[in-house]
Amino acid sequence: MEEDFFLKEKLMQLLAMDFAARQQYINESGEELLQEMLLNIGVTDDELRDKLNYRVFIELLSAQLWTPKQMTHLATVLITNNYLYYKVEEQDKDSVFTRSFSALWLAGLLQVDRQLHFLTDDTARQVINVTLPYLQRERDVRGFVEEQGWAHAVAHGADLAVAVVNHPLFQVSDAPVLLQGVKEVLWKDSVYTDDEDERLVKVIEALIAMDFPEEVLVEWVEQIFDKLDLHLYEIGYTPAFFAARTNTLHFIKTLYFTLKFSNQYNQLRGVCSIFIGKWMKY
Repeated sequence: MEEDFFLKEKLMQLLAMDFAARQQYINESGEELLQEMLLNIGVTDDELRDKLNYRVFIELLSAQLWTPKQMTHLATVLITNNYLYYKVEEQDKDSVFTRSFSALWLAGLLQVDRQLHFLTDDTARQVINVTLPYLQRERDVRGFVEEQGWAHAVAHGADLAVAVVNHPLFQVSDAPVLLQGVKEVLWKDSVYTDDEDERLVKVIEALIAMDFPEEVLVEWVEQIFDKLDLHLYEIGYTPAFFAARTNTLHFIKTLYFTLKFSNQYNQLRGVCSIFIGKWMKY
């Protein structure tokens, strides 16, 4: 469309500018630009959505060229049903791009708020509360979509979860929702092939970095395999079982080696080793 062409031109020109020119442009036209970028956050054109729109957002965010007011507006808009949860009941539809890139933008905003505290405590808590169940609710688990680029909602949801855990207002009582989300992601009737396991393990790494109780994570891993046991006992060897088994083993193996290389949480690592040994026989 003609509008897409002009936005692409505008974003490419912005990327070619030096810092001073970008700053002047944002001072003069930042509000208009931000509105255009928001409207195109989930377009199916990979070049516009990912290579230009998202890149410009992140570069301006890193350079602190968005104002606190603009960043706060973004955070409160992106957690609505028009963005992070836009048509969240859909699967294998283009709406995933809006949800997935909203998650990615929110992750960036929370990371910056960790340093700059541009959000009020009440707004930050609202953002955290709304984003916590995203991994549970997302149904579209595609990675790369032919001719449209990366959807990768699971990976982007994991990035958002990591940003939530790293935020100073994250509370230990928030963790069960995130852990439930990671567990449910393993059971979405699809085998992940685009390193989703590594992104999901980073959620556990973030919890470990804040000294989250090891015994709770041990119990959580046991529950993950209890679900496999129960499905096998009650329903048998279904395609859903094999997809979940593969996802679970990939995730637990990645967690095991992450713990081994960092030499952390030896009890958790030992439990992972036991389950890997058991379930590789199936």
